[in-house]
Amino acid sequence: MADDDSQTITVYSDYVCPFCFLGRRSLDRYRERRDDPLTVEWHPFDLRADRRAPDGTLDPDADDGKDEAYYERARENVERLSEEYDVDMARTLIRDVDSWNAQLVSLHVQSTHPESWEAFDRAVFDALWQAERDVGDPDVLVDLATAADLDPAVVETALADDELERQLDERFEAARARGIRGVPTFVTETDAVSGAIPPDRFGRLFGD
Repeated sequence: MADDDSQTITVYSDYVCPFCFLGRRSLDRYRERRDDPLTVEWHPFDLRADRRAPDGTLDPDADDGKDEAYYERARENVERLSEEYDVDMARTLIRDVDSWNAQLVSLHVQSTHPESWEAFDRAVFDALWQAERDVGDPDVLVDLATAADLDPAVVETALADDELERQLDERFEAARARGIRGVPTFVTETDAVSGAIPPDRFGRLFGD
C-alpha cells in the first residue's frame, strides 16, 4: 500500500519474462537514486495462456505464434540488456516453466501481507533467473516465502484457494481488457511504456 506522500507506478509482469526481471532491476536502481518514495503496484500477466493444457500442464507442442527466429532475437536482446544493466543471469530464456503457482501465491501475499510482497516478488525473480529454480514448484515457493520472512503456510493456503484462482484469472482478463499486450508494461498517472527500460527513462516518466 502506498504512503500518502508516495507516487505509484503500476507494473504488469510475468515471472517467466526475462525482460520483466531486467525491467524490475532497472526500476530498483531508479528508486534507489530517487529522493522521494515510489510504490510499486503489481498486476499479473499470463504469458503461458496459449500453452497451458486443460490439466494445467504446459503443452510443449502448443503453437504460441512464436517461431525460433523470434526466440533467438529475444535471447540476443536479453543478453544485450543484461550486460548493459550489469545484471547477472544464469539463463536468458525459459520455455518450460509455468508461473501460475508463483503468481497465485504472489497475489495472495500482495493482499494479505503487502509489507512483505516486494521481498517475495524479488525472491521469485531471483530464484528463476539467477538460481535456475522452478518457481512453479510448491516446495520452491515455500523456500521463497520463508526467505521473505513469510509463514510458509501462505503457499499451501494460496494454492488451495479456488476463489483466488478466479481472482487471478480476472486480473489476467483485466490486463487484456486494458490493452496490455506485452510485458513488462509500466504505467504512471500520465503515461505508459513497455519493455525493460533504463533507469533514466523512469526518471523522465516522473519528470525528473
